[in-house]
Amino acid sequence: MKVYCYPKCTTCKKALKWLDEQGKEYELIDIKEDNPSREVLKEAYEKSGLPLKRFFNTSGLKYKELKLKDRLPEMSEDEQLELLATDGMLVKRPLVIKDGVVLTGFKEAEWAEKL
Repeated sequence: MKVYCYPKCTTCKKALKWLDEQGKEYELIDIKEDNPSREVLKEAYEKSGLPLKRFFNTSGLKYKELKLKDRLPEMSEDEQLELLATDGMLVKRPLVIKDGVVLTGFKEAEWAEKL
């Protein structure tokens, strides 16, 4: 299981604490230093069944700075995936990818059910 996190993110810290308490093994990846590639993001998006917007960190400074709330609806999926792959701070975190399971953000009940 790969877990993309930003070390200073409080939600990521809660998620990692939860994983540790559950005894789950995972590979921790710093999303700012090692942003998921376009291919990784595309595969995760396709497996997840989620709308692509759910992969964006909509509360992040970068998202607001780029005015993506207004721009995303006009962008193609390919353009959105390209953009996500440019900066880990645009990606909703934590992002978990494990054997056909993809989770964006930390919701304890959802994680307990799917992991």
